[in-house]
Amino acid sequence: MAVDRVLANLDLNLLLTLDTLLRERNVTRTAERLGVSQPAVSGALGRLRRHFGDQLLVRVGNRYDLTPLATRVAALTGPALAGVRRVFDATAEFDPTGLDREFTIVSSDYAATILGPLIARRFAAQAPGARLRLQQTTPYAVDHAADTLRSADGLIIPHGFVTGLPYLDLYSDRWVCVVSGDHPDVGDTLTMELLAELPWVVIFDRPTAFAPASRQLRMLGIEARVEVVVDGFAQMPFLVAGTRRVALLQERLARLVAPVAGIRMLDCPFEVVPVAEAFWWNPLYRNDPAHMWLRDVLVSAAAELRPTHRP
Repeated sequence: MAVDRVLANLDLNLLLTLDTLLRERNVTRTAERLGVSQPAVSGALGRLRRHFGDQLLVRVGNRYDLTPLATRVAALTGPALAGVRRVFDATAEFDPTGLDREFTIVSSDYAATILGPLIARRFAAQAPGARLRLQQTTPYAVDHAADTLRSADGLIIPHGFVTGLPYLDLYSDRWVCVVSGDHPDVGDTLTMELLAELPWVVIFDRPTAFAPASRQLRMLGIEARVEVVVDGFAQMPFLVAGTRRVALLQERLARLVAPVAGIRMLDCPFEVVPVAEAFWWNPLYRNDPAHMWLRDVLVSAAAELRPTHRP
């Protein structure tokens, strides 16, 4: 196989400088971040400009902005650095205690609340030098999962939103209805008629971003009278408390916050498909020892969760 002459003549140290420059947009701050002199960064910027045939950074008033080419390049430098890091992190004997790496997991606030503490506990015990970043998911991150996983180590999301990527099943949960503890119209049970009458708190409420249980309710002919839309599950109990509103929430989260939020849980008056949380990742990580350790951590953390039970 012929040697790639572009790579053979390229100083890969420039990749780190390029990544930092495009994020900082400032030579002085880049030098501080890299621990090198300002002239060294200025020289590297000159070499990068010659290589790309582009200014990359252009002055606008008292700041620098990225050129269109630099904007495209900025989306590539993170994944490229991650790939280089995986190559040089590889060892015959993998030992997590020596890890000095940040793992980014994109998840809902629900999964971060329920599973995050168990994952963080294992990080502290097994890999004290590693860092865990739990990043809030968005509809865009889910709709463009393949792009999201170019810069993140994984995505925790229920089945039904992502296809064509490797995954690990983690745990299941069930949906419950939550109402204020002193709701004037709700007794010990809920009916479909009451669900159609009460105002709702829902998440996202977009064609491709929704709670599966809400979509299922709509398929049964109940159009929720939406009063509040939120972008996180953890907010929902507090927007239900002290009102006539109702919401669908995962049982684990509802049980955790019920004493603080002043809500109570009720069985849904229809059969709801359970939540099946899974961890999705980029196929490039399949044989990465550090990522294999991360996946083991997730599985062992999820195994610690007890099965949900009826209220």
